[in-house]
Amino acid sequence: MRERFNCVIGILAILLLVASAAFAHHSVAGQFDTSKSLTLKGSISKVNWMNPHIYVYLDVKETDGSVSTWALETLPTAMMRRAGLSKEAVMGTTGEVVTVQIVPARDGTKHMGWISKITYADGRYYALGGAMPIQ
Repeated sequence: MRERFNCVIGILAILLLVASAAFAHHSVAGQFDTSKSLTLKGSISKVNWMNPHIYVYLDVKETDGSVSTWALETLPTAMMRRAGLSKEAVMGTTGEVVTVQIVPARDGTKHMGWISKITYADGRYYALGGAMPIQ
């Protein structure tokens, strides 16, 4: 009887862990304000190609001459690979100035957003989607 009780408790613990992981996923609209959009110009300093979402770090020169680094979230690695993109393709050429359309963080966190589109100096672009209409 004691073994059966321990088995049931173990199964319940596993189900609880699985359920919490399923509810942990967030939506773009839940974290980012899709009613607003910003256009940033800067150079990509780093790409963290990791799950659950890729982060692109963009160094943006401010009007006072200082540089702010924006942490910009985008799609998961699996979706990017299926679309034929790689970390190197997103990174572009070192020092290249890119234009990035984003939606800002809903909670007002400075220098954070969700990428909708990246346009590179040579005119090529990646519409990474979902959050706002791409222009």
